[in-house]
Amino acid sequence: MPEVAVSLGANIDRESNIRAAVNSLIAFYPGALFSPVFESKAVGFEGPDFFNLAGIFYSDLEAPDLVSQLRGIETQLGRTRDGNALGSREMDIDLLLYGDQILYAQGMDIPRQEILECAHVLKPLSLVWPDRRHPVKGSTYQELWKAMALHHYGKLKPVRLDL
Repeated sequence: MPEVAVSLGANIDRESNIRAAVNSLIAFYPGALFSPVFESKAVGFEGPDFFNLAGIFYSDLEAPDLVSQLRGIETQLGRTRDGNALGSREMDIDLLLYGDQILYAQGMDIPRQEILECAHVLKPLSLVWPDRRHPVKGSTYQELWKAMALHHYGKLKPVRLDL
């Protein structure tokens, strides 16, 4: 059973939706662990700031089925997919990692490219999996964050949010 990592983000009713998504994931995966929550600016569009965090858990679902389950949680929280990938949202849950598998050839963005591109994805992941290695790069998530952190100083603000 692979250990997976997900990122969660919301910029509409942030506190309530983050808590609800975490509770839904814990209901499916009671051993799930989550990073602290960070506030960050919207990327690629003008909109309210996001709350972001990462979670890790073991899942016996195949990767496509897990993505469907995550989309179901998003839908329950009011997310609609209108074809516009950039915009405000009640909840965004992305499958970042599926064990150490590389699933690009199967048409999946796993490991998700945003890990290496977005501070709001990498920093929380580096806190829950500091010593785990990226399946393509080979560096630990802590090492990857240290390399990225210099360019993102002050862009992520810790948020006290009881989950």
